[in-house]
Amino acid sequence: MKKILLTLFLGVISLLLFAQAKKPVIMIVPSDVFCVSHGYIMTVNANGKDQVLPDYKKCMQSSDEIRMVITKMGAIMTDRGFPLKDLEQTLKSIDTQSAELAMLTSKGGAAVAETPIDILKRTAKADIIMDIDFNVKRQGPSNYITFNLRGLDAYTNKQVAAAAGTGKPSSAANVDLLLEEAVLSHMDAFNGQLQNFFNDMFTNGREVALVIRVWDNAGVDLEQEFDVNGTNDQLDFHIENWLIANTVNGRFSTIDATATMLRFEQVRIPMMFNLNGREVAMDTRRYISNLSRYLAGPPFNIQCKIYQRGLGEAWLIIGEK
Repeated sequence: MKKILLTLFLGVISLLLFAQAKKPVIMIVPSDVFCVSHGYIMTVNANGKDQVLPDYKKCMQSSDEIRMVITKMGAIMTDRGFPLKDLEQTLKSIDTQSAELAMLTSKGGAAVAETPIDILKRTAKADIIMDIDFNVKRQGPSNYITFNLRGLDAYTNKQVAAAAGTGKPSSAANVDLLLEEAVLSHMDAFNGQLQNFFNDMFTNGREVALVIRVWDNAGVDLEQEFDVNGTNDQLDFHIENWLIANTVNGRFSTIDATATMLRFEQVRIPMMFNLNGREVAMDTRRYISNLSRYLAGPPFNIQCKIYQRGLGEAWLIIGEK
């Protein structure tokens, strides 16, 4: 009996701690396949090369079916305890912000400074992207739907949940009802996969990527040696030692290592940290700032600039702010 009560108590404590962490933001988007096959695309020139990308705004404005599908999927997910961030409203918010910035001027007539990086970052961010592709097909006088739903970790681009299937033919049902009938039998398993991912994230840490780079005028590189508490080693190994001590169970992978660049992937950072006696949520930028403070102290005395590249990747550039 005592073991059962202890298990229940620990379970309640885990749920309370998980609730304090930043709740994962989930967003449903039409898949690239759906956008391309229906002509909802844009062409962007990047470094002299044209790239074809999905145009979510055009898709949401032009396709009644995708709007109904996203609304229905949102209702299904909310009923199962996974409230969603709405794609259409997020896109409208981005447009409104762009318009406000364009009209905002100082008393002297100056416009708000906005770099290409600022513009790039004004995008719909979410922890989990659920991309959906579906097709309405006919079988005699009846319609039926096939669908493919994937849950992608926006930090790592890894698939963390998936469901696919075919609904029963119906001569009367519209698209949203066909979709609901097709996916309902799969959603408990899909949400179970999502919950397992969240549980793993809380137990083993959130997975992110970190990149260490060096300014060309830094006067120091990653092969320079420093003595830390009697251990004389290169700067890159001291950084690795810091990661061993400050990741969950020392879990990370060194992908690249040169005199001017380190890349770490599968870096498991804690979900929470203590701030003035209070447990608050950890994110990539906050985490790498701790490494920056470590390098700013003796014996390194190195200034660094932090650059957050999306949700799940942060850069630390050595040499100056």
